[in-house]
Amino acid sequence: MPTKKLERHLFVLFGATGDLSKRLVLPALFEIAQQKHAQRQFVVLGVARSAFDDAAFRKDAVDGMVKLAGIKRREAQQWAKEHLFYHCLGDVHLSDYMRVRERADELAEKHHLGPNRLHYLALPPAVFDDTVEKLDEAGMCCPEKGWTRVVIEKPFGHDLASAQALNQLVHRFFDEKQIYRIDHFLGKETVQNLLVFRFGNAIFERLWNRDHIARVEITVPERLTVGTRAGYYDRSGALRDMVQNHLTQLLTLVTMEAPATTHGDDIRAEKVKVLRSILPIERDDVVMGQYTAGEIGGEKIAAYQEAEGVAENSKTETYVAMRVRIENWRWQGVPILLMTGKAMPRKLTRIRIVFRRAPVALFREYDTCNLTANVLNITISPEEGFSLLFDVKRPGNTFEVDTQKFSFDYGETFGKSPGAYRTLLEDVMRGDRTLFVDAEEVEAAWKLFDPVLQQKHTIHPYPAGTWGPEPARRLLTFDHDER
Repeated sequence: MPTKKLERHLFVLFGATGDLSKRLVLPALFEIAQQKHAQRQFVVLGVARSAFDDAAFRKDAVDGMVKLAGIKRREAQQWAKEHLFYHCLGDVHLSDYMRVRERADELAEKHHLGPNRLHYLALPPAVFDDTVEKLDEAGMCCPEKGWTRVVIEKPFGHDLASAQALNQLVHRFFDEKQIYRIDHFLGKETVQNLLVFRFGNAIFERLWNRDHIARVEITVPERLTVGTRAGYYDRSGALRDMVQNHLTQLLTLVTMEAPATTHGDDIRAEKVKVLRSILPIERDDVVMGQYTAGEIGGEKIAAYQEAEGVAENSKTETYVAMRVRIENWRWQGVPILLMTGKAMPRKLTRIRIVFRRAPVALFREYDTCNLTANVLNITISPEEGFSLLFDVKRPGNTFEVDTQKFSFDYGETFGKSPGAYRTLLEDVMRGDRTLFVDAEEVEAAWKLFDPVLQQKHTIHPYPAGTWGPEPARRLLTFDHDER
């Protein structure tokens, strides 16, 4: 799809003094502004309840960008002076939003930005409804001229009913094409490259089916504990926080059919088809766990239930392993294994395509010849790249087989990839919705996982620094015939 032009606009950042803004959104905007095509194309109006003026906001933003994103202070200060402005929201009455609109119009006129507005809602779910309603009442949703776009951070609801209610709410004030539901996983270069990798390389696409693939593994272990997010996390859990969105996005991109075009609507249509083809997830297909005290890299880790903000005797899961079955022509009979967890030995986001073994044990007469299945590893973080495992004979008179790999590393070839938020925010500025989920996709995912939330699962303990509870090994290890 041809790249759309980045048009001049005012970027209104609600929740501008929060951690998300300083850690991800503002650094991404800084990076975008350094590009020649984006210079002087936008300025940022930060909106929050903190009693800041422009100068105080700039200092707070720069301190956060330096500490959390590693941006050089002098460069951050120069950008902030030219691009960052602030408005205190006060008591969040309608009159306060009217003043936000007035300040926005003043900045747009002063910097010759025109009528285009981009509203980024870096806000907790509890205040989302009121914010959207006040934006509409203040006339900030659908101006007579230009365009208005709104970015919504996850979570997109906490179950199917709340997701449907959220979609109904935003659709009262915004057309679906104005809405950008952001999932930073979709901004990763390797995730974007899945489409090219699959549909641009016939050697893989011809093998991408039940005849050649034994199983698909999507694993996202996290080394971090819940940390300062414990209060939020205890109301969410790993299934809502990771599986329903991040892992599901990877699942659909790996298993979807070729879209008619690379237009976002066509890609989303194929992803929704996958979600609708997944069989109901049974209780025996899920293992949940919660980390206890342990050790990671020599550091003592307290149990999840000891974290500040966690309810006493909490049954919230910090680990989920799940088996999913897609009932369609391409994937029928191929298990899709999902796993994510907190306080694990390492951070990794990886997709493993495990191919079937050779159909005939041609070398069984050699005791030292143990052939393994070919495996395609698609690593999304912390490094980004691909590797293909295959068997070769070792040199010498004996018939010994060794597993080797072809590999490709993005960093070695292209240097540092753009950050995911930079990619996604620049797409919003251009009006490109390819990497964003729509209402239908969100609700299709919740229809799949809502029944799992209603099931009664035993929460198995696992020590921090290990690979999860013991029962998960049974679920993630298969004895079926892979030949």
